[in-house]
Amino acid sequence: MDVARDEAVAGAPHGAVVIAEEQTAGRGRFGRRWVSPAGKNLYLTLILRPDAGRLRALSMVVPLAVCRAVEAVTSLRPVIKWPNDVLVGGRKLAGVLIEGESSGAELLYALAGIGLNVNDPVDDPEIAGIATSLSRELGEETPRETVLAALLNELEGAYSGSPGDVYSAWRSRIATLGQSVRLTFRDEIYEGTAEDVDNEGSLILRLSDGTQKTFEAGEVTLRG
Repeated sequence: MDVARDEAVAGAPHGAVVIAEEQTAGRGRFGRRWVSPAGKNLYLTLILRPDAGRLRALSMVVPLAVCRAVEAVTSLRPVIKWPNDVLVGGRKLAGVLIEGESSGAELLYALAGIGLNVNDPVDDPEIAGIATSLSRELGEETPRETVLAALLNELEGAYSGSPGDVYSAWRSRIATLGQSVRLTFRDEIYEGTAEDVDNEGSLILRLSDGTQKTFEAGEVTLRG
């Protein structure tokens, strides 16, 4: 993403893609470390130049495209943990990180970072219990080029698709809905039931006192 940001500032066109074979300082949401071994997975960042009003929609477009790409090349059926983690069997298959750079009200560019575990054995003790990969789920390796091609095709389709259709398809895959969750947002903790998501991608949480509160971002864990 750092390289992609430099390219965006230098004028790289909408749709340009920066791919890393390995990351030595891979990061996920909230600055967490993203394990990025060489030659195993896909690590890429798209440079996009949408209107400012479409920035929020990327948090739906990108994980939806990841799910569809995995379905296009495997028998797996991923789901989404709000806001944009892609899971298989309750373990994380892919992560998405969206960043934007603005000048006043003008959105200069957006970066959509994707880390998708393809042929990683996921034997790092730090993540083995919470992460997975295509090869771990399928019992065999999948060519990364095939996954990349499917992913870029699905990204283009979802990005140019009807916002209403994208929202409906994204919402239908959210495994968080109906769950009793704990949500951390700006160092505050909220507990309740993940009731719904609105068409901006925000989570609607029903708190224990019966009131609703809407969150555009946050870290969700299941309670109990």
